[in-house]
Amino acid sequence: METFKRFPENPVLSPNPAHPWEAAGAFNPCVATNGTQYHLVYRAFSEPLEHRGVHFSLSTIGYAAGDDPLRFGEHRQLIVPEHDWEAFGCEDPRITFFEGKYYIFYTALSTFPFSADGIKIGLAVTKDFVTFEKHPVTPFNSKAMMLFSERVNGKMAALLTVNTDRPPAKIALALFDREEDLWSPDYWDHWYADLDRHVVPLLKRTQDQVEAGAPPQRTPDGWLFFYSYIANYRSGWDKVFGVHAALLNADDPRQVIGKTKEPLIVPEKEYELHGLVPNIVFPSGALIVQSKKALLYYGAADTTGAIAGMELAQLLAELRPEPPTSIHRLSEKNELIRFTGNPIIEPRAELAWEAKATFNPGVLYEDGRMHILYRAMSEDNTSVFGYASSRDGFHIDERPNAPIYVPRGPFEEKRIQNGNSGCEDPRLTKIGDRIYLYYTAYNGAEPPRVACSSIAVSDFLAKRWDAWETPRAISPPNYDDKDACVLPKKIGDHYVILHRLGRNVCIDATPEPILPPGRWLEGMTLFGPRDDKWDNVKVGIAAPPLETPDGWLLLYHGVSHPGNIYKLGAALLAKDNPADVIARSDTPLITPEMKYEREGQIPNVVFPCGAAVVNGTLFVYYGGADSVVGVATADLAELVASLRKL
Repeated sequence: METFKRFPENPVLSPNPAHPWEAAGAFNPCVATNGTQYHLVYRAFSEPLEHRGVHFSLSTIGYAAGDDPLRFGEHRQLIVPEHDWEAFGCEDPRITFFEGKYYIFYTALSTFPFSADGIKIGLAVTKDFVTFEKHPVTPFNSKAMMLFSERVNGKMAALLTVNTDRPPAKIALALFDREEDLWSPDYWDHWYADLDRHVVPLLKRTQDQVEAGAPPQRTPDGWLFFYSYIANYRSGWDKVFGVHAALLNADDPRQVIGKTKEPLIVPEKEYELHGLVPNIVFPSGALIVQSKKALLYYGAADTTGAIAGMELAQLLAELRPEPPTSIHRLSEKNELIRFTGNPIIEPRAELAWEAKATFNPGVLYEDGRMHILYRAMSEDNTSVFGYASSRDGFHIDERPNAPIYVPRGPFEEKRIQNGNSGCEDPRLTKIGDRIYLYYTAYNGAEPPRVACSSIAVSDFLAKRWDAWETPRAISPPNYDDKDACVLPKKIGDHYVILHRLGRNVCIDATPEPILPPGRWLEGMTLFGPRDDKWDNVKVGIAAPPLETPDGWLLLYHGVSHPGNIYKLGAALLAKDNPADVIARSDTPLITPEMKYEREGQIPNVVFPCGAAVVNGTLFVYYGGADSVVGVATADLAELVASLRKL
């Protein structure tokens, strides 16, 4: 896409030697308007001076006004340190006009030398830019707070960056019933205790850093939000500052509808490359002008302020999600059709439990929604299950910030520090009024085992995740057994369980959907690898089999040599006797080809654990390179017919 175009008169803010309070820097501008006048606030950086017994350059907040969002009049000093909680500086203001008042949040520095505990948020409220009501806001390390210009579901709303100086920083949403809650210590203590629930997930990698940028702007598609993304912030490599944009859900701004894949601006111009802190562009303000133009106000090299802009329609088009895949038939290569918006689920680095990887999803279509349970992995290699759902099968429109299933048994609780452990590769089956969860349980010290739990359908749909039954391991100890599921109906007098022992897919029968206590899976081989085909190393089930008029459609993964490549194939099992394999695909349905399938924790892997059929279309959900989640589709009847021909 075409990125923002810089204003030809940049920089629009520059240090002024005639004003000692802004002689060293005038940067990080933010603008608000009441519809008739534009009010500019910015960080002013003084020449070195004596302040409270310390010799240093002091930050205060400057101000200018104008009738034009691009040009402003005379500068004056607006906000200066007055209280102990802001004693050593007022930095980086964000201003919003809201219900007749201007709310100016800023970074308040209470200690020198500067330290995380002394870097918090302050607030100045004014109607006339002459008199102010000031408050200390957050009791914890934080920066870059900004108020939304409209209420969100009847509440005042703000974004802020938490733990900025104790990374990983997290951009989070706060909602307030009353104005007084903005500076209430009791409110913030409760809010901070449940921080992860409020996070707006924008961080791609734990070695990077995010910081809230400009106050969100309302658009017909949602809230347009510019933020700072600093690549390699924690890695020791060269830091790269970029400006990104996200589109946030209008009713729940924690939900990210879309975000730019590449930065809109990176340091390129002389005034961005050289200054007090070189190679920095930092978003601090935004406006939408006449519903057509998006203006971005930003700091350059921590010295000057600049403006850039682009057509709003063009930017929103970039941020809107990809449309659903319209071709559901098999491709010319007899493969499933990948969704062009893949991956649909990626790690949220702000959330420790899924910061490393999100992959291998199970799925259940129920109550008009696709319910997805995915394997999430933390940096210490503990696996849990996260939840997401989608109304159209492609776009995630619900994804809580906490896991819904965690290790609870000795067969899955970590035994080796930082070793792999936990709950892996979920598969879901609905039988009657219960949902059965089969998964791989691993404690890191013993071979993986098949474990299972269940939950009432009503509890599942109501998201009462504490209603999961206590898990049980149903495969014998000291045997590597995994990739398991139960069929959704009895065959004769028994339920059928599929699982993988060694290199083979195996089959068991049981009178109940879960084996009774004291009995282990045994496993008769259903089928194994084929030396002369694409699945010549080992095989294991993918999703629980789907019933069709021609038999049970079993998707399975096969590993091929050379390369140890995980591919997806299909088999057709007899309807009344699933131990009878009618056909197996001669060629894979998906081979790792896309970057997100070839590069990740384990390269060259497509690994589905879930599939569902909606109006004749088969949706297959899979892990890519043990790192992300993708979805692919096909016409179910066509796929089954292709197997019948073999």
